[in-house]
Amino acid sequence: MRRRPFAIRRGPTAVLVTLLTVAAAALPTPAAMAASTPSAGPAASAAVSSDAYWTPERMRAARPAADARRTAAPAAADEPVPPSHPFDGLPQVGTFFWTDGQNQGRFCGGTVIRSPHRDLVVGAAHCLRSPDPKKRLSFVPQYHDGLKPHGVFPVELIYIDQRYYDLGTDGGARWDYTVVRLGPRADGTKVQRAVGGFDLAIRPGYRHEDVRLIGYPGGSDATHPKPLDCSSSTHRYTSTDPAAPGDFLEIACAGYIGGTSGGPFLVRGPGGYALIGVIGGYHTGGDTPDISYSSYFNEDLLELYLRAVEGDPPAAP
Repeated sequence: MRRRPFAIRRGPTAVLVTLLTVAAAALPTPAAMAASTPSAGPAASAAVSSDAYWTPERMRAARPAADARRTAAPAAADEPVPPSHPFDGLPQVGTFFWTDGQNQGRFCGGTVIRSPHRDLVVGAAHCLRSPDPKKRLSFVPQYHDGLKPHGVFPVELIYIDQRYYDLGTDGGARWDYTVVRLGPRADGTKVQRAVGGFDLAIRPGYRHEDVRLIGYPGGSDATHPKPLDCSSSTHRYTSTDPAAPGDFLEIACAGYIGGTSGGPFLVRGPGGYALIGVIGGYHTGGDTPDISYSSYFNEDLLELYLRAVEGDPPAAP
């Protein structure tokens, strides 16, 4: 595989790799972009079908991708846990929706990142790892209150590290992230053109004083129509569970129950927000609603990103 360009910015304590939106040589020409904009055919049909299927009622009825985790009572804390509050969301952060093998609607969070073809989202691998058929798998940016304010974008390809498939959600917890390539919505618009995107930070360090955590909660016994927002700090957590080894980002934010998986850890940089993590990793994001985790973003995630940009075949279970 040939090398692709990316930018490296050196901070005081760590190397932060921020993926370039595009290298000039990699950009398609305007004519090629126009020619590739689907106005008909299978891609457009999938977008129209997804948009029609995901009605407000079906989105509200969807349940978390994995609702057996993150339901325990909060653990006693030495310091107050920063509160979370519901809000209408950010355009770049949204929800994957699909139906499982029992035709039950499911959901999990994701975040649009900047990329040359303007079509990539990063989420949690444990949400999308299962070989279940996942019918009508789509992404809805800034979903809230049963609304799809920016439309529906069908999923085309899912990139997950082969080690995560092989080792499973605990043994492979260090690789609990995925890069997902989306098709355009029904009018041919790509997701990054519709809502913008955030930089993807590689090796951002573990300690950050001001991190914004966003997650879409849900449960079988309650309806949570809005995402949660919280600001807190992160630090390094080294797993003490031999079945789930690794080093992870840890953050304290209250109320991140089942369903918040895949939600972003965001930090501000010179160009706006950068994505430094997603809820997942250690015990698929944690055992209590008040402490959340992320796998550490390193060169393995960068490789998934580059494969997604190139359109290489993804790994498989």
